[in-house]
Amino acid sequence: MRVTRLETWRTRRGRQLFDTARQGRAPMDWDLVVLRLHTDEGLHGEATAIGVRSSVITQQYLHELIAPVVLGRSVHDREAIYHELWNIDRHITFFPNYLPGPLDVALYDIAAKAAGLPLYQYLGAYRESLPVYASSLWLARPEDYVEEARRYAARGFGAYKIHPPGPSPLDMEVHQAVRDAMGPDYVLMSDPVGEYTLEEAIRVGRQLERLDFHWFEEPFRDFELDKYRKLCAALDIAVAGTETTRGGPWGVAQAIKFDAVDIVRADVSWKPGITGTLKIAALAEAHGLQCELHTTTMGPMDIANVHVSCAIRNCEYYEMFVPDDVFRFPMKDPWPFDEQGRIHVPQGPGLGIELDWDAIENNCLEHRVSE
Repeated sequence: MRVTRLETWRTRRGRQLFDTARQGRAPMDWDLVVLRLHTDEGLHGEATAIGVRSSVITQQYLHELIAPVVLGRSVHDREAIYHELWNIDRHITFFPNYLPGPLDVALYDIAAKAAGLPLYQYLGAYRESLPVYASSLWLARPEDYVEEARRYAARGFGAYKIHPPGPSPLDMEVHQAVRDAMGPDYVLMSDPVGEYTLEEAIRVGRQLERLDFHWFEEPFRDFELDKYRKLCAALDIAVAGTETTRGGPWGVAQAIKFDAVDIVRADVSWKPGITGTLKIAALAEAHGLQCELHTTTMGPMDIANVHVSCAIRNCEYYEMFVPDDVFRFPMKDPWPFDEQGRIHVPQGPGLGIELDWDAIENNCLEHRVSE
């Protein structure tokens, strides 16, 4: 079974989700590109690619650089395609972190459909559900985080991750306010996506230890391995990193080698694809570490994350960016949450979901086909 066509829809999401401090002067419209691969046996696979800063660039990459690699290839050549794209990346392409993962997801979607299996079973099932934590956006005031944490706890979510707004003294106020509101037993994490100094990070990390937070994530940029190593040595709380690390499993391996993280991060959009995420999960497991999957901010790709999470053992939680209705697009299905705050893997073939083609067509900026 061979790939015969790569089709994309450059699609507007139409929501502003970051404040001006994080958006900067360049536009940040949170658009995305819907990808469909067609085969000579009539099956197709679907995925989505981030176009947050420019969906034009994302679509161009897919058609100009990725389509020539996949067209005419067997859908089972995923490992060869994965390495060929890394070779192209090395020779003056430098794919964004969020490409070429969607291509890999679409190939897996086809292969699992051809096998008549849900993707997680095609990969090798470990479980059928896992607990969810609600993951905030950047909010203005401590009381905003308190209100949101309470709202999602009332829906059954047993954990909440704070993205505090900075600077670090305000972050510490947010941490204290949410812990006070949620009580001593509620699971909390903090992810400032920060630019802390080492001294700030140690000070914040020690507060999080006193407040019994579950983990402390990304207080520095992921390439600052020496700072991460010193932070991990100074703190008892688990430090999570590698979310944006370049180099897929090779980049994560360096962080592990230098004792720079206690928890690694990966996802099917940024690491790249299911192939890359499985490699990172296995690498982490071999070193006794958790591999916590990072939200892709897109319904179909987050469902792919669920499938991978249910095919590995060393992932404790599913991350759900909130408000969750915003990040479901362009998936037609509702999120498969239950009242106990668990997400259940879809049981249909492949990804096991349906895309909302009316919404995609209504918000489409450009449709392209490569054959």
